[in-house]
Amino acid sequence: MDKIRLDKWLWAARFYKTRSLAAHEIGAGRIQVNEQTITKPAREISAGDLVRVRKTGLEITVEIRAVSAVRGPAPQAALLYQETPDSATARAHAAEQRRLAPEPALDLSTGRPTKRDRRLIDQIRGR
Repeated sequence: MDKIRLDKWLWAARFYKTRSLAAHEIGAGRIQVNEQTITKPAREISAGDLVRVRKTGLEITVEIRAVSAVRGPAPQAALLYQETPDSATARAHAAEQRRLAPEPALDLSTGRPTKRDRRLIDQIRGR
């Protein structure tokens, strides 16, 4: 097997939890293969193709190393592709930015209490 459907490969490589989610993202134009936006889930891909996946404001660019029609464990799925160095750097930078971002709940002066606040309220009320 040297070619496979794009939606099936994205599912097997664990980029998406289901094939229907992968097909939806392809139809929405969030996937590129070899710098071309793909809108059909049935597009066939093979080893050596460059795939760009846009997820939550982050672009992941990978080179396909192998094709598989079955979804296996995560370590086995990671062998299906190799992330480009630029993509890995950008992903690490985005993770660092998320880590350094302030806690959203700290900005709220009113509203729903946090879990810690709820415990203090319960303690004061004697529950």
